[in-house]
Amino acid sequence: MSAELHNRLSVFRAERGMSRRELAEAVGVNPQTIGFLERGEYGPSLVLALRLARVFSVPVEALFALEPFPALGDQLARLSKES
Repeated sequence: MSAELHNRLSVFRAERGMSRRELAEAVGVNPQTIGFLERGEYGPSLVLALRLARVFSVPVEALFALEPFPALGDQLARLSKES
């Protein structure tokens, strides 16, 4: 059973102002690998996923999920209703 892996790598990378090359150097892969990951064309090994999470100081679940991430606008709307 194959599952699609969703990710927020490009969001975290953009938020930190990192290029694909900078992120690739930080985790020891080719910049093309970061592009493949961001486009969902490649699923990372557990070691690579943990390295990526460490770069952004977040749990691996903040970067990767088996279910699509909710749209950012939806999350912000829900948060504003809760406060």
